[in-house]
Amino acid sequence: MTTDSTSSKSSRLSSVAAAVRVLKCFSEVEPEIGISSLAKRLSLAKSTVHRLAVTLTSEGLLEQSPETGRYRLGINLFVMGALVRRRLDVSNMAQPFLNVLREKTGETIHLAVMNETNILYLYNLESSQAIRMKSYIGTIKPAFCTCEGRAIVAFGGTELMNKVLSSPLAARTPETQTDPAKLMKMFAEIRAHGYAIDDEESEQGMRGIGAPLRDITGQVVAAIGIGGPSQRLTLKKLRGLAPVLLNTAESISTQLGYRA
Repeated sequence: MTTDSTSSKSSRLSSVAAAVRVLKCFSEVEPEIGISSLAKRLSLAKSTVHRLAVTLTSEGLLEQSPETGRYRLGINLFVMGALVRRRLDVSNMAQPFLNVLREKTGETIHLAVMNETNILYLYNLESSQAIRMKSYIGTIKPAFCTCEGRAIVAFGGTELMNKVLSSPLAARTPETQTDPAKLMKMFAEIRAHGYAIDDEESEQGMRGIGAPLRDITGQVVAAIGIGGPSQRLTLKKLRGLAPVLLNTAESISTQLGYRA
């Protein structure tokens, strides 16, 4: 038997799917569409389409033309698209520098951005060595315990830091630091050194070092990292990679328009 709560959840999901279908109707060829045309195309009642259009308009995802009364895509979609474009720009601009970084270090290279209180890996280059850190584009990990995430959070401002520290800080390995006060102190040290270390805290047997990337506004938009097995990447060797990592981060940031 379907409960009221299950039925309500199903109805909400159906409405979300219908709203997405409405947005997908618009194109460069047909930038403005009226309610009747939308209803016919989607095989939905005009009242349903009108309700969806009003909701999408209130969220800035659609807007109604004062001249024609028809609907068109709203400014908030442009804002969201710009965020995606910026991520793609960072990845595209960084790749040549990351190729060189892998050649210089022989280890796995990452590029990551924030995703709420986590990091999302946008790009990676695996080491050619037999024993290496495995990584996959699209992987999401907690920001507080990864070298890339720590680099972003440490330089990303108080609001981001507090947001991350107030999120669930679940240990991923026996080495994971989960104490907010100690993490706060660690972030201060990262700002002093310019780079962040992950000493087997996000993945047992693996170490990494990360540095932030800044755009033309000076905002931290991503981080790059070098990672590998702890048996090869001792802490001394890892810190020895800091200069080449920081030089690479500086070069990418300059390419993104940042001027110190």
